[in-house]
Amino acid sequence: MVATQLYQFREGNRQNAQMTPMAANLSNEDMNNLAAYYSSLKAAPPKHRTSGANAELGPQLTKKFNCSQCHGAQLTGQQHIPRLAGQQPEYLRAQLKGFKASTRADMDGNMTSAAQGLTDKDIDVLVDYLAGLGAQ
Repeated sequence: MVATQLYQFREGNRQNAQMTPMAANLSNEDMNNLAAYYSSLKAAPPKHRTSGANAELGPQLTKKFNCSQCHGAQLTGQQHIPRLAGQQPEYLRAQLKGFKASTRADMDGNMTSAAQGLTDKDIDVLVDYLAGLGAQ
């Protein structure tokens, strides 16, 4: 998953002011080594606490938009599909808005397609819900 994203940055398919230049000169071996290292780290538990209303609405929206179909039942990611649970709210918001606006790279078009039906309120609910998943 990390290697795939680094590749996307290196090839210019995904743009970010910080990541694009960092990935520009990485070899495939470098990307694989970085991916292995980051995959070996245990994610810190999220500090975000989901609001009560969004704790009820969030699961409904993830079901409506079939999030678990690709991101797994617990939304922790699988294979090259990233984890949603416990991600930083700002990151989740930026990615969802980017997919909705078709400005975020999407290898197979699934996220861009899924995000088209999201309202701004849906995005707010999903961000709050997803960011809090796994919080202690």
